[in-house]
Amino acid sequence: MQRPNPFQWLWYAVGGRLPERLAPWVLHDVTARTRVLRHAARGAVVLAPIAAGCLLLPGPLGLRLAMVLLVAIVGVYFSLSYVDESCELRAVKHGYEHGIARATREARNEKTEEAARARYAAQFRS
Repeated sequence: MQRPNPFQWLWYAVGGRLPERLAPWVLHDVTARTRVLRHAARGAVVLAPIAAGCLLLPGPLGLRLAMVLLVAIVGVYFSLSYVDESCELRAVKHGYEHGIARATREARNEKTEEAARARYAAQFRS
């Protein structure tokens, strides 16, 4: 699987579309177990310039740092609130059908979920 170079990844992080040859990597990116961390990293790329801009505003340092903290808290909260939807839209943007990211994640986790259901049934249903 081919990975994007750093400039392509930055473009992808801010919502850009990668070349067709990187579509399998995008599907992996939005379906991996670490997809939430990857999503948070992409969100940090978007939030960093806003936070840096807050530091450049005039005013007391404490107030500017509080603004940076507020940008981080609100930005991360809203970004992480829509992880699955954002991942699904990224997959669609790169040529996959809607729902493929969720289906891929569910298929990957099916054995683990089945084992957990069996343990639950054995412990609480008998």
